[in-house]
Amino acid sequence: MWLPRHFNKYTGKLKAKHLPKYKHCFNYSSLLPKSGLLALLCCITFSSSGQIAAPVDSLKADSLQSSLKVKTPTDATDSHYDVADLIRSIAHPKKKPDSLRKRSGITPMPNVAYNPSIGAQIGIKAVAGKVLGKDPNTLMSVAATSASITTKGIIYFYLSHNVFTKENKWNLQGILVAAKTVTPDFGLGIGEPAGTTDEDLILSNPDRKGYVLNAQYYIIREKVYKQIMENVFLGAGASFDIRRKIKNKIATEELTPSAIYNQRYGFENGEYNSNGFLFNVQYTSRDNQNRAYKGIYTDLGIRVNQTWIGSSKNAVQLTTDFRKYWSLSKRNPEHLIAFWNWGSYLLSGTLPYLELPGTGRDPNGRSGRGYTVTYFKGPKFFYSEVEYRFPITRNKFLSGVTFLHTQTASDMSGTKLFDKWQPGGGAGLRVLFNKATRTNLCLDYAFGRYGARGFFLGLNEAF
Repeated sequence: MWLPRHFNKYTGKLKAKHLPKYKHCFNYSSLLPKSGLLALLCCITFSSSGQIAAPVDSLKADSLQSSLKVKTPTDATDSHYDVADLIRSIAHPKKKPDSLRKRSGITPMPNVAYNPSIGAQIGIKAVAGKVLGKDPNTLMSVAATSASITTKGIIYFYLSHNVFTKENKWNLQGILVAAKTVTPDFGLGIGEPAGTTDEDLILSNPDRKGYVLNAQYYIIREKVYKQIMENVFLGAGASFDIRRKIKNKIATEELTPSAIYNQRYGFENGEYNSNGFLFNVQYTSRDNQNRAYKGIYTDLGIRVNQTWIGSSKNAVQLTTDFRKYWSLSKRNPEHLIAFWNWGSYLLSGTLPYLELPGTGRDPNGRSGRGYTVTYFKGPKFFYSEVEYRFPITRNKFLSGVTFLHTQTASDMSGTKLFDKWQPGGGAGLRVLFNKATRTNLCLDYAFGRYGARGFFLGLNEAF
């Protein structure tokens, strides 16, 4: 067949150097109105995104590094829609998303939060996530920093990190905190009257009368883990927890739960140090620390407070943390059931009143939604929660959760661990903030007993 000289005689295609001369011949956009093109693009977008199966392990190093490779069904995050996409679509509605551009793992944002313990919070926050090295099995490293103030007079600054080196050989976890705190106090135990004296009754506080403790709070904590086999780490470190200028500004009576506790166990009312060494064994197979779709996380720790390093009292404390995730769909791995158990048990010695384990006293402060922090507390504390998570929109911008939890605590006047349980639960909405790190904005409404209920706003999943 004869072809013009500008065409390749073997392929039948126009030669690349002559394309500009003929491009007017191939411009069909004038035949369709813009609204028709938009409708066509929308149809293509929705039909194609519905066919891409999101992998369970979409944020390992190989998928993060594959943005310049040929697209395959494993490149699932491209079909997700987050807040950055929303802002871009509003600010630049005509600009097409650049699928070849690697999304930043750093998420700066206003630090807006609310819960009954702190009131309304405003501040600035940044969350970062990155896989170190090119090994596909290396877990994502995360870091966060924030400075904020709340309507209840809390001023809080922290800097935290959870870093996995190449091939997970080392894991470094640490946090630095400087804060002016306002801590609600509802006595010791699980809401069960205990003991025989008036002081025992005030300390156990079965009527859940509220007190408030103000203080300056400082934390320096660092742990270093060494991987000894696949997913298993041994760790050690130290923690210095310091409180100064502790005051009960609301109570008019002298006999408050904290004052009774301090008198009985030999602590100063106004200040203390809780300094100790940390020893941990950790197992983790989670695919992501911010929002896992599968895997297990467990940590067994011993804390040894010692007066010779500045602690007010000696104490030995055991902590356990177990989390398990079951994805219910290969197509939508975000559809899952998650389980969490956290416990803390005093083995010997004495802990300061504000360091007793209890509601919201887990490392991330997310347990017991529906209750204020330390609503229940004691020398021994046990907490369990189950959460059902499900996507709402096809592009994963919105998802939802429902959750139920229960907790139990001992006091020091007769009530033992597991004698009485306190339930709670609620439901929430999730907004995808950064699809590269699976960072979610979490809006929850939760409730418990004694009229406890409230709205909880935060970043990332509770566990």
